[in-house]
Amino acid sequence: MADESSAVDGVDPNVPNVARMYDYYLGGKDNFAADRAAAEQILALFPDTRQAARENRAFLARAVQALVDAGIRQIVDLGSGLPTQGNVHEIAHRTAPDTRVAYVDYDAVVCAHGRALLADDNVAMVQGDVRDVDALLASPELRKLIDLDRPVAFLMLAVLHFVSDEAGAYDIVAKLREASAPGSYLVISHATDTPMSGTAQAREIYRNATASLSLRTFDEISRFFDGYELLEPGLVAPWQWRPGDEEIVGGEQPPVIGYAGVARLA
Repeated sequence: MADESSAVDGVDPNVPNVARMYDYYLGGKDNFAADRAAAEQILALFPDTRQAARENRAFLARAVQALVDAGIRQIVDLGSGLPTQGNVHEIAHRTAPDTRVAYVDYDAVVCAHGRALLADDNVAMVQGDVRDVDALLASPELRKLIDLDRPVAFLMLAVLHFVSDEAGAYDIVAKLREASAPGSYLVISHATDTPMSGTAQAREIYRNATASLSLRTFDEISRFFDGYELLEPGLVAPWQWRPGDEEIVGGEQPPVIGYAGVARLA
């Protein structure tokens, strides 16, 4: 459990952070009391949030494995959360140890924690803001590891629903596409605007944290993949994204509160 007394300079432990809340949903320990309190408020409104977070992480694992199987050896993770157990570099390095992985987050606590954990020349933790793509892609830390002249995969899990249209959510993806070499990939999961009681309260909780909440329709989420070719099975619920002939096995599945997809740039 993160210690408020040892918070990174410039970070207010009394202000909840979405990445640390997500860590809490997944059973992680790297969060402050304010993060846990805000996360519990969300869980009271949406009891399926923990399961949705686990399914999102399982989608991440399947997507990363599919990317490695397709020959991708550069991955930029734009905010999947803390780079701890079961995250991108661990999944990729099981079968392709030379895969280069750059984690990006704007939260200083997340970045400090990541840097303390990562001791691999093929992995880096970059502090940056996805809302400023130009500065991010020009970051010396990122460019030292990632060659944008070669195919790269950009991962944006549970990120864009915290970026409003006014903040240029679609422009962000367009700039990533323009900066990508042919054969690059885009991976997105995004909460949907399926009517749910408690949405207004959730918006207020996230507004008081470090991000606002922007839910979008299926068609609006699909627009993020403009210019890309969606891989099978297309844009589906995270637990339904299973490449190849993998079957869905198990008990009752969670409700569809978001969509996920993987797409390739021709």
